[in-house]
Amino acid sequence: MDDLLSFARSYADEYYQHRDTAPVRPTTDAQHLRAVLGGPLPVAGTDAMETLRLLTTHGQAGVVPSTSGRYFGYVMGGAHPVGVATDWITSVWDQGGTIHETTLIASVVDDICADWVVDLFGLPAHTSVGITSGCALSNLTALAAARHHVGGGDVLVSEGCHATVHRALRLLGLADRVRRVPVDDQGRMRHDELETLLGECDGPPIVCGQVGHVDTGASEDVERVAALTHRHQGWLHLDAAFGMWAAASPVLRSRVSGLHLADSWATDAHKWLNVPYDCGIVLTAHPAAHRAALHCRAPYLLDDELPRRDPFDYIIECSRRARSLALWATLRHLGTAGVADLVERSCRQAAHIAGALAAAPGVEVLNEVVLNQVLVRFGDSDEHTDDVISFLHESGVAFASATTWRGRRALRISVCNWQTTVADCDALVGVLLAGHSGQVRDLTG
Repeated sequence: MDDLLSFARSYADEYYQHRDTAPVRPTTDAQHLRAVLGGPLPVAGTDAMETLRLLTTHGQAGVVPSTSGRYFGYVMGGAHPVGVATDWITSVWDQGGTIHETTLIASVVDDICADWVVDLFGLPAHTSVGITSGCALSNLTALAAARHHVGGGDVLVSEGCHATVHRALRLLGLADRVRRVPVDDQGRMRHDELETLLGECDGPPIVCGQVGHVDTGASEDVERVAALTHRHQGWLHLDAAFGMWAAASPVLRSRVSGLHLADSWATDAHKWLNVPYDCGIVLTAHPAAHRAALHCRAPYLLDDELPRRDPFDYIIECSRRARSLALWATLRHLGTAGVADLVERSCRQAAHIAGALAAAPGVEVLNEVVLNQVLVRFGDSDEHTDDVISFLHESGVAFASATTWRGRRALRISVCNWQTTVADCDALVGVLLAGHSGQVRDLTG
């Protein structure tokens, strides 16, 4: 085993050394990868070292370099080194991270992380927490608790909510109860529309809002939305995949004020906190409903009455990697000041990018840059905007993802990587303005 681990360590060192200069895009295609890595499964198997060499030699060309400081796509973090190292240890330990009998360490660390994030986000001390694979499962888990608590009545969903909220509601059998709440020009629920729809509900509703719109970064006025929801004895769920982390910053906390008034929250640690994939968090202000909706027991499992908290009573999986270990290590390493600095630095860099782009003729920043998202359009046509985006992607200098905002094509720039520097931001701006002005040249250096 020593030679395999040594190879992995050596390869990782080399990969990290070149990530700042490598093109920020794959350098091969799916057909080639399938040809070199696929074919019939060997009867006799392949030597372990040869297998690793095959994967790294050919697979790296198919990697989307999301660990690069010049990767601004899809609100993806860059895997902090302490999290990567802890992930290796997690694999060595190979813990089934859901009950004390299969992993005492992960069960205890789950509890510690729960205490830390509840405090970091300023939520009620009794808040229950589960560590999931990501916000999709966190939304599903929280909404299962909501359905258990208020029943299967009407569900009012902000048009600004992520698609995974709707998928969760379909899986819970609530799709036919959904009514969409119109939003303003930044993607925030309109309170007059919400109030009207609440008045039409038959019984206590579930209301789904968002904190950190996927395109604009805007957040609901949680205090107002919570007051309206609770006036009708409803449950307010917040889809807060990345915006939740703004609450960890004394500087930015006011932009997501009122979080503590909601009934449940879904967020990701593999986005702004830069924990390696995958790691999400679900939190609810109603621990009894949370556990009742997810509770799972079988004859071979120990008695319910034991004075302990098993992680799998608060998540959907019964078998799960001990993903709380990397979360614990990242939080412990950064501390409250480090988390705040990471979030604040990203927001300053987003403002820097927005200012540089907005100063250029024919470039329009479409959103109020309140967090780490910049939504930008080039010229006055979808075609030109798409041409600039294609120019960016082909250059390999940096990456950001396209979107359609209020019927118009735009580029969505997300700043949330711990490694991103002002120089990285300037490189992104430079290639975008070159594409916008029609300068076709080799920018990959």
